[in-house]
Amino acid sequence: IYYVGPCPAKPGQVIGSAGPTTSGRMDAYAPLLMDHGLRGMIGKGLRSQEVVDSIIKNKAVYFAAVGGAGALLAEAIKEAEVIAFPDLGAEAIYKLRVENFPVTVIIDSKGNDLYKSGKEKYKII
Repeated sequence: IYYVGPCPAKPGQVIGSAGPTTSGRMDAYAPLLMDHGLRGMIGKGLRSQEVVDSIIKNKAVYFAAVGGAGALLAEAIKEAEVIAFPDLGAEAIYKLRVENFPVTVIIDSKGNDLYKSGKEKYKII
């Protein structure tokens, strides 16, 4: 799942600007989705401990895309099809096909968290 509310596509575009939205807003739903087979999420920002525990339990992964880079990210989206809730516009559910989508693993299936380890590595004691 890519947590995104894309802008409308301009003529000749597959999708408009498609930068990530804050993942924490989805934390109430992520464990249930992972229990039903979800194995990857893309967004930005921190995740709750409940989500991290569910990532470990379900051998899932959380990726981050760079906020503010929506136009660049949209170039990697090769197909976009609304598959549910078309009346919701940007909040509809899309099926996306991407190529070379630039993301970074933030929380891996063992619970290693780049946001935490990055802070620790450069923390001044």
